[in-house]
Amino acid sequence: MKIAVSNRDGLDKLVQAVVRGEMRLHALPKYLSAAERAEIRRQFLEEISGETLKHVGTHSLDTERASGRHCENFVGVAQIPLGVTGPLRVRGRDRDQSIYVPLATTEGALLASINRGCSAIRAAGGVVSRVEDVGMTRAPVFRTGGIAESEDFVTWVEANHDRIREVAEGTSRFCKLKEIRPTIMGSTVYLRFRFATGDAMGMNMATIACDRVVRNLIYPETGIECVALSGNQCVDKKPAAINFLEGRGKRIHCEVRLSAEVLRKNLKVNRDAFVDMQYRKNLLGSIAAGALGFNAHYANIVAAFFIATGQDVAHVGEGSMGVTMIEPIEDGGALFSIMMPDVPLGTVGGGTALDTQREALSLLDVDPDPAQPGAATMRLAEILGGIVLAGELSLLAAITSGDLTSAHERLARGVDTDKQGPRP
Repeated sequence: MKIAVSNRDGLDKLVQAVVRGEMRLHALPKYLSAAERAEIRRQFLEEISGETLKHVGTHSLDTERASGRHCENFVGVAQIPLGVTGPLRVRGRDRDQSIYVPLATTEGALLASINRGCSAIRAAGGVVSRVEDVGMTRAPVFRTGGIAESEDFVTWVEANHDRIREVAEGTSRFCKLKEIRPTIMGSTVYLRFRFATGDAMGMNMATIACDRVVRNLIYPETGIECVALSGNQCVDKKPAAINFLEGRGKRIHCEVRLSAEVLRKNLKVNRDAFVDMQYRKNLLGSIAAGALGFNAHYANIVAAFFIATGQDVAHVGEGSMGVTMIEPIEDGGALFSIMMPDVPLGTVGGGTALDTQREALSLLDVDPDPAQPGAATMRLAEILGGIVLAGELSLLAAITSGDLTSAHERLARGVDTDKQGPRP
């Protein structure tokens, strides 16, 4: 069915065709523009629900790009408030810079808290941030005839490592095979591939590389069947001990040395109480819960940063892992540090190409340079680590001083805490 859409009547006829079930939302005519297809879907939803989607349909995104590369059945946008925190002084491996960090969130008090952490970091001389490019993993799972065949299969993989590398790296000039880690469980074999992927987060790159290796080399030469291209030992978008121990994406280390004056003046905490609270809450409490996140709220800051900069938000499941540490140092000060073992991150590909996310990345001064593949994403990881530390520092200080509840009432609920009486 081809209906002219040069006027309002033409669009209305297509909407009614969808309402009657004669057309599916994903199968609207290709001769329509992406904006017209989105409008038809919105009108269909409005008609069957009785609700209006005025705000969903109002945006500045490139509709062709958004609907063609990022979101099927595109109808518009879900808007999330975007704020900035800082300046945050990040003393990275190659750059010492103070920057404002954009964060997207609906949680009142989060950015105000992070701002306080940034202030304490500035007073302390900046956050030292270091990043390891651990590599992106993908772990296909294979089925053999038994243990002996599993051993032979792994022996073949090890003997043909160079050929596997050639096929894998032939899929992209930025894809570099770092290792293949085999695991045998009876008639099941996992091959955990690890790749360097330049400035891309790399999940698609790793998947494509593994697919070519399996289809063009492993199966034709061994006859061993690949049951699933992802065998869940990767481990993607889930907290996992293997990623905690071996890392995935970027492993981030950050620290700041807090003097007794900064602890007292900027954070309003007693050093010994600060250290004790961290030990009993983040360490013992997480052990008692069987958690892999020995921290207060990495996920809060990681999610806000990921949304603002166009990362895959589901990777917050991995980015929430990590350890916060507070150690007493000389003259009544404290060394505050974090370790994030598993942070998939990129500055090209995926949501980083969206208009607002591209602007956020430009604010952070992390424009990718093909002549230095990976450098921009390493810097982005340094910044992420610094802002996570700022948020962690402020929240833990508020918990120690007893100010957490009053801050949330004042900033998230608009309550005048002076009228609430003294804290217990």
